[in-house]
Amino acid sequence: MANDGNVMLVRKVAQVLDHLAAQGEATAAELAEALGEPRSSVYRLLSSLQAEGLVEHGSRRGQFRLGFKLLTLGTAVVARFDEREFAQPVLERLHDLTGETVFLCVRRGDAAVCIERLAGKRVQSLALKLGGSLPLHAGAASRALLAFAPETEWEGYLDRNVPLSRFTASTPSEPGALRKALRQAREDGYALSDQDVTVGVAAIGVPVVDYRGEVRAAVSISGVRESILGEDFARWRDLLLEAGQEVSRALGSELAGKNVARFD
Repeated sequence: MANDGNVMLVRKVAQVLDHLAAQGEATAAELAEALGEPRSSVYRLLSSLQAEGLVEHGSRRGQFRLGFKLLTLGTAVVARFDEREFAQPVLERLHDLTGETVFLCVRRGDAAVCIERLAGKRVQSLALKLGGSLPLHAGAASRALLAFAPETEWEGYLDRNVPLSRFTASTPSEPGALRKALRQAREDGYALSDQDVTVGVAAIGVPVVDYRGEVRAAVSISGVRESILGEDFARWRDLLLEAGQEVSRALGSELAGKNVARFD
């Protein structure tokens, strides 16, 4: 029975904190009504939470809000949101299923930096190496990082980088061509690279979103064009979209209420 009482107490604490998180501020009477608890019990609970720094007095007399101690606790949780750690098992599964080279990239300024790379069985000599980078307009992972960022960032990127560097004849090196590719990626939910970094090589890239709803990384697969864009394309695309969603959920994307696959 004592254990049941502890569980109930923890549940009430969670309900109080959840309600304050949703409403911003509330009185003890409002909390009591929302929780279906006696006002005296809620007052005692608020007093204990206040003593621990988990709640504090609000902007008006009799109101309460979340305390600053929760910021410290939240920061400790966020610090564990390491995209490489969460992505590793997903990347390995994707590699086993496709046999293609799998990349995990993050944005650093105007470049996509590869922080994980699992070499494919068919093609291993690809342009992007572990620790290497590509500009955000070239390659599937790169454009996935840019496409799902706010459009103001597209224009900022263009302002800083025009004329855009060209790797092959297929690189979107004109502002209009890049905007078109980015809009297509948003519409499709993934970015497609068709020989725009290396002739004969194609790639598919999807964004990874965190708890703030912001693009945190990109996952991509790359290989011989016929293998990536051939009869297995739809399967590889779907596996990649699922992988991006899985890593995003691990980073708390559902807290941001985002549709990771479509970004509508």
